[in-house]
Amino acid sequence: MNIPAVSAAEQEIEKLMTLHPKGFDLSLDRIRRLLEVLENPHRKLPPVIHIAGTNGKGSATAFCSALLEAAGLAVHVHTSPHLVNWHERYRIGVKGGRSQIVEDEMFAEALQRVAAANAGQTITVFEILTAVTFLLFSEQPADAVILEVGLGGRFDATNVVERPAVSVIMPISLDHQPYLGDRVELIAAEKAGIMKRGCPVVIGKQEYSPALDVLVESAERLSCPMAVYGQDFSAHEEFGRLIYQDEFGLADLPLPRLPGRHQIANAAAAIRAVKAAGFVLTDAMIEKAMATVEWPGRLQRLTEGRLLELAPKDAEIWVDGGHNPGAGEVIAEAMAGLEERRARPLYLVTGMINTKDPVGYFRAFADIAEHVFTVPIRGSDAGLDPVALAESAFDAGLAAEPAGSVAEALAEIVRRQLPEAVPPRILIGGSLYLVGNVLADNGTPPK
Repeated sequence: MNIPAVSAAEQEIEKLMTLHPKGFDLSLDRIRRLLEVLENPHRKLPPVIHIAGTNGKGSATAFCSALLEAAGLAVHVHTSPHLVNWHERYRIGVKGGRSQIVEDEMFAEALQRVAAANAGQTITVFEILTAVTFLLFSEQPADAVILEVGLGGRFDATNVVERPAVSVIMPISLDHQPYLGDRVELIAAEKAGIMKRGCPVVIGKQEYSPALDVLVESAERLSCPMAVYGQDFSAHEEFGRLIYQDEFGLADLPLPRLPGRHQIANAAAAIRAVKAAGFVLTDAMIEKAMATVEWPGRLQRLTEGRLLELAPKDAEIWVDGGHNPGAGEVIAEAMAGLEERRARPLYLVTGMINTKDPVGYFRAFADIAEHVFTVPIRGSDAGLDPVALAESAFDAGLAAEPAGSVAEALAEIVRRQLPEAVPPRILIGGSLYLVGNVLADNGTPPK
């Protein structure tokens, strides 16, 4: 949908930002109080697929949505953060079609109702926005809800859902350490907080065995029916196809539309999760989902827009919001895969916020990136200074320099391009905030 230039919903959110603190205050007491005033809309939802994880939860959300929509079902989808507009966080299910970004009038009205119900009491804006999720999704008919965790799990505002159809835990690595802990075991324990006694649990591919151990122990303690990647279900690429297997059988499928080898495991987790939630999937439905799945800002190639005009002729431009060391590894692997198919010099244009581990992120690109340009991020008070970020890239073994903007970085890449040189591959990322800036500047916001 087209978001109005003067959005009523965004005006309401600006009001809330002046009244309530920014950021997170991990507790469930305030949102439970607010939901009680709203007559507990979170208890009036269709079956909920609740998804947590450090990396891959957005992709799992996209795959689950595509799978259910391929079955002809109406699916409400909640994601965070957004890229360009707040409305992107709320997709309203459409029977027999793709869920649609919430209409501005509907969103604004829900914000007003939730703010009135809160009556000025202490709360965070994220908690209000989560209450809006439950209000919107309870009042519009649908067959399923896909609910992405915002931060952590145990004390995330989405975790008031009492009986999810399935809880899904995607790959866990270090991120948000001030909130979640400085070891993967501690982070895994926080993510495991979305598991509910007796409710099905699907555990996606885990690179760290201590995290997997914590997740399995938590599911066993809560007597949750459990499916673990690599044990109860799996997937791999074979002759350009996705081979998926679980206790129900084997499926020979097309590779996912989303690029990167990591998406094979993400797709597998989503397939198993939808089955665990009680929905019937045929091979034809899964094939359709693999061909139609979309996830803006995650290894998304720009094929049109203003930024292409600023880049060298015939250059590839990719954007991705991955921002921690684990994400850096899978994105670098995807770039290496592209390099195998068609060799091009790789440039990074990177902006990050100050809660991340930039050296860990950059280290994954040390052997494949030609040069790094570090840029500021608009719309975030927490953006890292490009000079300091360039120093982090240098510490990771990369040649790097700051630039005043993405446009300046592209201009410098053009200046360096020799007339007969192979057109470069440019990866813009390091933060979803930067990706949002890029999609807005390019004139191609998510639809």
